[in-house]
Amino acid sequence: MYALPSSALFVGAFLYPLSLFAQLYPSKPIRLIVPLAPGGPSDILARTIGQAITAPLGQPVVVDNRPGAGGIVGIDLVAKSPPDGYTLLLIGMSSYTITAALYAKLPFDPNKDLGSVTVLAASPFIFLVHPSVPVTSVSQLIALAKARPGDLNYASGGAGTHPQMVMELLKLKTGINIVHIPYKGTGPALTDTLAGQVQVGMFGILAALPPVQAGRLRALAVTENRRSALLPAVPTLAESGVAGFNEAASHMIMIPAATPTAIVSRLNREMVAALTTPSVKSRLANEGGEVVGNTPEQAAAAVRADLEKWIDVVRRNNLRLD
Repeated sequence: MYALPSSALFVGAFLYPLSLFAQLYPSKPIRLIVPLAPGGPSDILARTIGQAITAPLGQPVVVDNRPGAGGIVGIDLVAKSPPDGYTLLLIGMSSYTITAALYAKLPFDPNKDLGSVTVLAASPFIFLVHPSVPVTSVSQLIALAKARPGDLNYASGGAGTHPQMVMELLKLKTGINIVHIPYKGTGPALTDTLAGQVQVGMFGILAALPPVQAGRLRALAVTENRRSALLPAVPTLAESGVAGFNEAASHMIMIPAATPTAIVSRLNREMVAALTTPSVKSRLANEGGEVVGNTPEQAAAAVRADLEKWIDVVRRNNLRLD
């Protein structure tokens, strides 16, 4: 009779409980960490997807808002959680990668401590101006900014936020000099742009759509490489002459990196299925979002590419925060 070598017995003994654990998963409620305050797009999406996967998983998915330090508090909580599938992170992909690019020292390793489950959905930003600015197109705005370097200002919800970084990328691609005015949140930034205190803005479609539709702000372009169904008359930046520009606010699910593959696959399967349901698709569409639902490998590749891009933008603009 053939005897297994001791090393094989050890590996088998180690893998058996992991396999059994994965088969029994989930056996208790799952926490979905959102590293931002309640009420924003991330929180809304978390509650939508959490509700949609509760029934197929057979356990409640509880949204837990953990804001602080620009999202670092919530990310670190998940990075240091047991890799058992019971603590997940919902975060904007670029919020994660921009944080990794901007900060030299973090309490977690953004390249090693977290893995990807799936990118859930993506929505564009709107590049806009106050109606007092005498332009109706991106090319006219670029010409004005080049004729008056440093005279125009743009608002964002804070230094290092995704909209600010998208604007900095646009500045790099077009060679314009527009001064950044950071605010403590999207609300105050949008309020001052509406008042004409700041002339230019880059805002998520959910926040900017109502004032654009009311004529209180003028949309010049959307940032994805195709037009938004909510603003079909507004061209893309690529259509407006900014070649290769394709930026979206993509939200994804992440998990501690050592989580067993079987658990990651189960979560991916249920989330992708939930994204195809009419109620979830309709809600996302009403908010300017589009379903993605890719594989863990595709999501991880997207994170790597996004991180490389923002590292380059941070380096070329000297934007480090520490």
